[in-house]
Amino acid sequence: MSSAASDHSIQVRLVGEDAWMSWRDIRLRALQDSPNAFGSTYEREAVFTESDFRERLRRDEPAVLAFADDMPVGMGAGYSDLDGWLHLVAMWVHPGWRQRRIGRRVLEVLLGWAHERGLRVHLDVVVGNAEARQLYEGLGFQGTGQTEPLRPGSPHRLERLVLPAHPPD
Repeated sequence: MSSAASDHSIQVRLVGEDAWMSWRDIRLRALQDSPNAFGSTYEREAVFTESDFRERLRRDEPAVLAFADDMPVGMGAGYSDLDGWLHLVAMWVHPGWRQRRIGRRVLEVLLGWAHERGLRVHLDVVVGNAEARQLYEGLGFQGTGQTEPLRPGSPHRLERLVLPAHPPD
């Protein structure tokens, strides 16, 4: 099956707490696959309860899953602050499903959610993650040069990227 044909079977949508099992499954897979891309760790979240995962999927903050049939293959989320920003987090696509525009589609849903609420958007990307950076820049995000450690004790650094209020054409 070609990549284009398989794209038609991908469903990308906002999810609520009823999707907690799918969120848990892909989140734990993401933490195992890409431990240096997240501020949290597999060891920390593997012991989370159903209640913990349901809380993360509160309906007042966006959480997006991409499904191939019933299998979650991509994810992304955000949380807003009182200053009018949506901070995107938890972006990840299953390695077997990359290069199929799934990450872009997840981001487009999140950006639509932010736009409907008049929020500006920013995210942090691991310095050196060229594939992720290319995705974000392709949607208009711009680097700020601001960096910080991924998490305490990590040699990896994050750079803040911001989507301008009026993205370039």
